[in-house]
Amino acid sequence: MKKSFLLLLLSFAPTATLAQPPLTLAAVIEAAQRHSVSAQQATTARETAALSWRRTRADFRPQVSVVGTLPDFSRAITPVVQPDGTTDFRAVRLNNSSLQLAATQNLGFTGGQFTVATGVQRFDDFNGGKRLYNAQPLAVGLTQPLRGFNVLAWARRTEPLRYEEAVRQLPQDRETLAQRATEAFFDVLLQQQQAELAAQNERTATELLWLGREKLALGRLAQADVLLLELNQIRAEQARQQAELATQTATLALHTLAGLPPDGSLPLAVPPPAPAPVVVPAAAVAEARARRPEAFGFRRRLLEADRDVARARFTGGPQATLTANLGYINRAESFTASYISLQNQQRVRLAFAVPLLDWGRQRATVRLAEAARELARRTVAQDSVTLAETVRTLVVQLPTLHTQVRLTARADSLARRRYAITQEVYKVGRLSLTDLGIAQTEKDAARRAYVEALRAAWMAHFRLRALTLFDWVRGEGV
Repeated sequence: MKKSFLLLLLSFAPTATLAQPPLTLAAVIEAAQRHSVSAQQATTARETAALSWRRTRADFRPQVSVVGTLPDFSRAITPVVQPDGTTDFRAVRLNNSSLQLAATQNLGFTGGQFTVATGVQRFDDFNGGKRLYNAQPLAVGLTQPLRGFNVLAWARRTEPLRYEEAVRQLPQDRETLAQRATEAFFDVLLQQQQAELAAQNERTATELLWLGREKLALGRLAQADVLLLELNQIRAEQARQQAELATQTATLALHTLAGLPPDGSLPLAVPPPAPAPVVVPAAAVAEARARRPEAFGFRRRLLEADRDVARARFTGGPQATLTANLGYINRAESFTASYISLQNQQRVRLAFAVPLLDWGRQRATVRLAEAARELARRTVAQDSVTLAETVRTLVVQLPTLHTQVRLTARADSLARRRYAITQEVYKVGRLSLTDLGIAQTEKDAARRAYVEALRAAWMAHFRLRALTLFDWVRGEGV
């Protein structure tokens, strides 16, 4: 009983090992979108964009910092100028310590900076036995460019668009990767089909050569025909070897793209015809303009062109910056006393720079920026038109591509049936070898045409998804 059970397990073991299902197109696309290097790059780019957007938002929020020097001790001999003009060298032991807490807020609407701070300084003269405190309980400051380029105001307008563009880029990269995986899948499938046809043709050529030699021995076939059969058998073997080599090369490229193990080569399953949903060109264009990253990229590029013009106008012209500080301050020999009887502290400073002669440099800079802005506007308009025309063209081509799949499938079936009939008729001597060769060529061409039609339809399906970022089968965004 145990022996029979062991034999039963051994009889099933090879079947479980060898019966590996073929790879489907959906499985290859899923592997590429999860494990490929391109998928990891797209994910990293998305994370980088999120961190960049987080940093940009932090620029508009208060920044709190503590700055201090604890301690700053010095023991040295320093020269000291005396009242009579002579220099005396004295040994000193000093320590300067400071601590400040400050909160800074960038003013995006004006381009200035507002600061609130509090701090204290301590001075120690160990040789003289002195200790002094300089306290600043409250200090309020404002730095405001009166005429200048406001970086923060423009960043508030362009950076959200840049972030949204990066957010939409990830699904577009995934759909683009699906296109590449589909193309690589059909490269391998086409070569596998060619290798399979070449193997079948080689077996047929070997069988016909054996039959031809039998007919030659019976005097029913000429020697020249037998030599031609032998030549066909050699050519069929060469074609099989070339097809197998091309299959290995294409398989390696597919495994590299999809992140599959490089060893081993599973057969690919011929996919069914691509889905054929009803797509209205106007709706496809509307989805593309609303969902693709270019929808935000176009607006960002136009804003950046306006920003460059504004920068050119303010960079070389008159500049002025107002700085104002207001607070309380006091000095004393003890820490507590330094916070009593506070004194007012004010400072107002206006710095300006006015170019008097630049030989037309400022005007030329502005005109260059305006010309670049006009070029950006025309380029964005052209890119928008190109995107719309690309989507419309693809949508119009879809019915024809699906019709081609249906027709080539019918042609493939007819060509295979014709070849089988022609082969049987040739064996009984009612057709020439030339007729058999024509039927075989048409059979192989019909099979290749069918796979090529499948490839074109599936590529168009995923390209439409990538162009519109919309799943037209489910009726939802990707």
